[in-house]
Amino acid sequence: MTIAVSASVATDNLMTFPGKFSEQLLADHLDHISLSFLVDGLDIRKGGVAGNICYALGLLGENPVLLAAVGKDFTEYRTWLEEHGVDCSYVHVSEEAATARFTCTTDTDLAQIASFYPGALSESAEVSLHDVNPRPELVLVGPSSPDAMLRHTTEAKELGIPFAADPSQQLTSLDGDAIVELIDGAYYLFSNEYEFGLIQQKTGMSAAEIDSRVEVRVTTLGERGAEIVSPDGYEFVPAVKAVEEKDPTGVGDAFRAGFLSAKLKGLSWKHAAQVGALVAVYVVETVGTQEWEWDRKKAHNRFVETYGEEDAAVVFAKF
Repeated sequence: MTIAVSASVATDNLMTFPGKFSEQLLADHLDHISLSFLVDGLDIRKGGVAGNICYALGLLGENPVLLAAVGKDFTEYRTWLEEHGVDCSYVHVSEEAATARFTCTTDTDLAQIASFYPGALSESAEVSLHDVNPRPELVLVGPSSPDAMLRHTTEAKELGIPFAADPSQQLTSLDGDAIVELIDGAYYLFSNEYEFGLIQQKTGMSAAEIDSRVEVRVTTLGERGAEIVSPDGYEFVPAVKAVEEKDPTGVGDAFRAGFLSAKLKGLSWKHAAQVGALVAVYVVETVGTQEWEWDRKKAHNRFVETYGEEDAAVVFAKF
């Protein structure tokens, strides 16, 4: 089963601030805030939602199709992804803009302040699902340019391809009507807890109303775990505890990749969320979203620690 991933590809500039942002913010003066944080670390990494998800899917044995727009500076990144099983045949290369840039500073509480330069991402709507051959059996439509998100959602519906709606980072720039259009009819709706609240606020819909518009809702709850609402009912799956939390960037992308890879392999909702949680913890324990590796034996042992031998036997019969 082939999955196509439509979302951002970016270079991540990740910095660490050896303090707490909350201690530097004056509530009475936020309307004219002017701050500069002296950071003590800088890592330049490959990133972007689509890049992160595709990399993880490749490590887990899938062959995802990347649907994104990049700059001419993408050559090294393309090679890296292709070496990890990603099909980059349908990537659009901009003649003018550079690949998108994500700049993020993380404090000691793992709070983050970030900015995003879209660059070539603005041309993502140049990519069409109609061109992908053979047709993927699932399309994840993640944060990208709003017109690309709408185009790929519409095309998935036209072609009868099940799609996963993952508006996440673009929710702040979308109005309620646009959000409804992106999630309505989705097989999966992915979000974290805060994003799901934002979807409800912007659309004016209750959780039950949103659930009625999608087949399956998967909401991550941070260190608590994740909840799945499906035709089979409600399922809560606890998270895998991190040995050391280094950087939360890309953790949600990792969860999605693990979850979808497990579902592509025919596993249950519970087992899919467990695999998602396992992959996510590898990312939070690593600086950089594509610096982790999949070692089957170590992964099995880590899985057993949280979920036990019985679930591990089922999951690792597929991985």
